Amino acid sequence: MQTSVKGKAFVFGKNIDTDQIYPGRFVEYTDVEDIKKYAMCGADAEFVKKFQPGDIIIAGTNFGCGSSREHAAITLKAVGVGAVLAESFGRIFFRNAINLGVPVITCSEISKIVSEGDEVAVDIAGGVITNLTTGAVAKAVPMSPYIMNILQSGGIKPMIKAMQEAKRARG
Repeated sequence: MQTSVKGKAFVFGKNIDTDQIYPGRFVEYTDVEDIKKYAMCGADAEFVKKFQPGDIIIAGTNFGCGSSREHAAITLKAVGVGAVLAESFGRIFFRNAINLGVPVITCSEISKIVSEGDEVAVDIAGGVITNLTTGAVAKAVPMSPYIMNILQSGGIKPMIKAMQEAKRARG
């Protein structure tokens, strides 16, 4: 994973729950190609048609509230979201996203500086968000080195696997 991303902003409001990110009626699907067809369809039925890998989701408070199922984070990873920037997150969704290697960044000012369709650059490691369309800049809550390691590894499973392999190689 890169420590910075750039993409088009898709803006959502407050309290976007996991059922809007990935509706529960589709949890029977296990293939990633099937899962990603329904990304954000509870909030925007046309999202997957407009979204390009690397684009960025912007939201108000409490993004990812609701059910604790991992499908919400899985579908965002599957479509290739560059990052999710929100004023705050549902705690279980936040950790599920990190564990899967999806950058979720808390920024209290994000809804004030980004509009739908703006081009946004995110320095994930430094916590700096720049709206390339308007020039506005905001500072996000910085990621801990541990979280950055998980994200750079592509998620917690790849990180642990790499750690185990390194340990085996040392003997």
